[in-house]
Amino acid sequence: QAARSPKMMENKVFLSFTFYSTILILKMYVVAIITGQVRLRKKAFANPEDALRNGGVQFCREDPDVERCRRAHCNDMENIFPFLFLGAIYSLLDPSPAVARIHFLIFCMGRIIHTIAYLLRLRAPTRSVAYGVAQLPCFSMALQILLATTPYW
Repeated sequence: QAARSPKMMENKVFLSFTFYSTILILKMYVVAIITGQVRLRKKAFANPEDALRNGGVQFCREDPDVERCRRAHCNDMENIFPFLFLGAIYSLLDPSPAVARIHFLIFCMGRIIHTIAYLLRLRAPTRSVAYGVAQLPCFSMALQILLATTPYW
């Protein structure tokens, strides 16, 4: 068994944050793999050396399906990376474990639904609603962080 920091293992909020963050990072890896698979299937490569290896320089081109996957991945980076910062700091504020878990769950589910809606082209406003719902816990955490740190600015 790996050595564990007893303090970290006692922080139920941080453990919950770690669980949901790991799920989100794995989801990002899955989207990256899907993007690569769509590139191969559509023969649409971003780099000439990849196109040459897979049929010829004429396959160094953009494809709408590949671009959709890339946009989903970029949107994840724009939203999940700030969540990782906010959630980590929020975990240090000693919030209620149940409330914190709800924050993390809502964000995680919102991002999963957003990705599914993006990749499967679900009807609007599914993706937008998922995006908006996922932003709510981030704004809540950011506000709580600012309120907790305002005396120190």
